[in-house]
Amino acid sequence: MKTALIAPRPLDALELPADLDGRDGSNRAHGHSQIAARDDLNAVRAWLARVADKKTTFENYRKEAERLLLWAIVQLGKPLSSLTHEDLLLFREFLKDPQPHARWVADGGRKYPRHDPRWRPFYGALAASSQRQAMIILNALFAWLVQAGYLAGNPLSLSRQRSRRAKPRITRYLDRELWNEVKLHIDSLPKDTPRERERYLRARWLFTLFYLGGLRISEVSGNTMGRFFCLRGSDGKERWWLEVLGKGDKEGLVPASAEMMVELGRYRRERGLSALPARHEDTPLVLPLGKSMKPLTRSALHTIVKAIFAGAAERHRLRGDDFAGQANLLEQASAHWMRHTAGSHMADVTGDLRIVRDNLRHADLSSSNPYLHTQDEQRHRETEEKHRIDW
Repeated sequence: MKTALIAPRPLDALELPADLDGRDGSNRAHGHSQIAARDDLNAVRAWLARVADKKTTFENYRKEAERLLLWAIVQLGKPLSSLTHEDLLLFREFLKDPQPHARWVADGGRKYPRHDPRWRPFYGALAASSQRQAMIILNALFAWLVQAGYLAGNPLSLSRQRSRRAKPRITRYLDRELWNEVKLHIDSLPKDTPRERERYLRARWLFTLFYLGGLRISEVSGNTMGRFFCLRGSDGKERWWLEVLGKGDKEGLVPASAEMMVELGRYRRERGLSALPARHEDTPLVLPLGKSMKPLTRSALHTIVKAIFAGAAERHRLRGDDFAGQANLLEQASAHWMRHTAGSHMADVTGDLRIVRDNLRHADLSSSNPYLHTQDEQRHRETEEKHRIDW
């Protein structure tokens, strides 16, 4: 006789009878297991332990694993390790509208503490993006349990696959909506004290370099403001450029648009410098807070960038469960994501992959796809007119 639970409880407070704990699950592997877990709860805990040091990731992974495990034992009366492909299709439908409502959804959509009797696994209906995110996380759970030798197979691997397409070259980038979230977060940084204002303007200048210049983090840490220079074009107009020493010690020229020069002047004045740099000036592109004029290391710049993305992610997550997937994406982002973002957005607005290639200093077109040599003045003009940061 099966023992079914009446109400869901948090994973950390869950105790399961032998016929629901998965020790005899129909999908259990019979070979050597790489983990010590002998039941589903401990197997899930072993999977979660991998991300225990990443609070947000841990909580998101736990939430999705918890929902599935509770649904299986409460709704179906079967352990996680006995779930079939058909069961997972039912669960996917369940996510659209968890019923019965009183059993699964917290009263008033409130987030009660996990020890509170009013706690429920859901706070309301999930948006389509959150449903997809849940299935992605669960697929990762099943795949890991198979790899660990705990399960014989992944019931989600049978799900309908989209038709195969050529793998996109650029996947780690921010769409315009998420990029706007990053800008909004930077603009929301405190500015009440001189140190806070300096930190704010430094973040704003750094992300201007990444977005308008498409610079790599190494090209920021190893460069100086004296590499900016101004040339008068054939049309009589003065244009600023930034010399960059890129991969393979190759010299490149980055168009320094009017927007970029305005931000540079704003940042320099904050540091007590003239608005425009002198040729061959040795001031680093980005400086530490305070009076130091030493260059920031690549590691220090990475820390600043990750803190900005983490702050933007937290701001996004406060908007509700529907934004968890995008918040997770922001947390994963890095300085190199900004380079891909710059290339992608540049291609969108210019429609000319030669401009993208030359601005990002790629050797050929193949490395510029999908975001050919154009005349430098034309490249500068097109970049300045169309690729804008719009703080």
